[in-house]
Amino acid sequence: MRRLLLLALCCLLAPRPSRQQFPRPCANVQALTAKECCPVWSGDGSVCGASSGRGFCQEVVVSELANGPQYPHRNVDDRERWPLVFFNRTCQCAGNYMGFDCGDCKFGFFGDNCAERRVSVRRNIFALSVAERQRFISYLNLAKTSVSPDYVIITGTYEQMNNGTTPMFANTSVYDLFAWMHYYVSRDALLGGPGNVFEDIDFAHEAAAFLPWHRVYLLTWEHQIRRITGDFNFTIPYWDWRDARDCQVCTDDLMGARSPLNPNLISPASVFSSWKVICTQPEDYNARAVLCNGVGEGPLLRNPGNQDPNRVRRLPTSADVEAVLSLRDYETGSLDRSANLSFRNALEGFANPQTGQTVEGQSTMHNSLHVFMNGSMSSVQGSANDPIFLLHHAFIDSIFEQWLRRHDPPRTLYPTANAPIGHNDGYYMVPFFPLYRNGDYFLSTKALGYEYAYLLDPSQRFVQEFLTPYLQQAQEIWAWLLGAGILGAVIAVIIAVSVAMACRRRQPKGKKASPYGERQPLLHSSEEEASSSYQTTL
Repeated sequence: MRRLLLLALCCLLAPRPSRQQFPRPCANVQALTAKECCPVWSGDGSVCGASSGRGFCQEVVVSELANGPQYPHRNVDDRERWPLVFFNRTCQCAGNYMGFDCGDCKFGFFGDNCAERRVSVRRNIFALSVAERQRFISYLNLAKTSVSPDYVIITGTYEQMNNGTTPMFANTSVYDLFAWMHYYVSRDALLGGPGNVFEDIDFAHEAAAFLPWHRVYLLTWEHQIRRITGDFNFTIPYWDWRDARDCQVCTDDLMGARSPLNPNLISPASVFSSWKVICTQPEDYNARAVLCNGVGEGPLLRNPGNQDPNRVRRLPTSADVEAVLSLRDYETGSLDRSANLSFRNALEGFANPQTGQTVEGQSTMHNSLHVFMNGSMSSVQGSANDPIFLLHHAFIDSIFEQWLRRHDPPRTLYPTANAPIGHNDGYYMVPFFPLYRNGDYFLSTKALGYEYAYLLDPSQRFVQEFLTPYLQQAQEIWAWLLGAGILGAVIAVIIAVSVAMACRRRQPKGKKASPYGERQPLLHSSEEEASSSYQTTL
């Protein structure tokens, strides 16, 4: 474990490309005023790795197709027509290359030239070995305590930065960057002046981009953990919460049990009890007309099962999931939270899973888990502070994958126009760098280089969920087993030599033993076998 942590720290010291906002090379007056984020790739010293054929600096072309009527404003929010308020020229990468400087590989590709295709498997957290669980927790804590060497967060609007001439950026940890991103994509629009905001806006929830956006979010988070730890076999585990009666992952060897001193806090025996949350006070930001600055605001809160029973009566069942999967249309009607018989809307949790009809005052499916946690997870903007968020959304992503495989929808089924702002097919996802279009991730995980263990065929599932964990455990203790084997062999030789010498001493001198006479009794030995508040806005 010490070697693993040292390796992770060494990885942190080395500059690496990033996938999110804002890349450090672009967080300065020159880049903001020129509206150009085209860094030099360190691999060959050229802009966007152009000398190596990786990419080139190009104008950003955004979709001009109409948005839905939910957002009536124009040119008042930095996220409109993303990312043009900040940059209108970025690196356009070729082939399998990706990254803000084209120094990285597309999802599912590895190697110096991004030519190695590899499929990773996300597994049920309860199928992980003890060592794998401990490693996952240590990776989470490493991400929480390691300042990102590659990117920063913005702490003011473009207008507050005097149109880029007075940059407002702050350092953040690898984990907190993602908590901040989830806040930023769902925050209210600041219209000018204290308390003057527009609340009915969200670039990643309550419409079509909910599932593609969170798919990219998890892939990016997973990739960052691989980069800071050097463990390129890492995958995010999922929590299959179907038919659960309580928070099964809320134990001290996993995501933290309930504190015996305060039911709203995490047990002191868990590392998560020391975590500080960020971006959880939207009312305060709105009142002061500011953005979250990423400063710690208090302990991680969680009180599962003590939510408002009128909003969430129970956790989703296997029957609920199956009913939602039977819905054929991805989006319907108004393409927002009021859509009936929409798979996305039912899975997100604004509709009755059995009927597909929208319901008021209740949270179902995805939303119900957030409300059930009754703490930091229950507010949209601050929900990613709780690491259970990752386990939950990995399982939501797997249900999305089941639906894609069952119905095999064409790309045209994803709305190209008239969805709420931020959700059309061609809209670039806020606030990612490099840029990702929503519709490009309306496709199977197989094309993105990852799988879910429980969706594999039976033979592959046996290898992933049963054989692989045992092989990994054997690999982890192979040195001990080898040493024990060598020691056992040495002891056996010593015993054999001692027995032979004892036999020779007992034989009378000068008298040859008869092959037919009485012999030394055989030595016997025996061995026993070892047994072995989404509540806020929803």
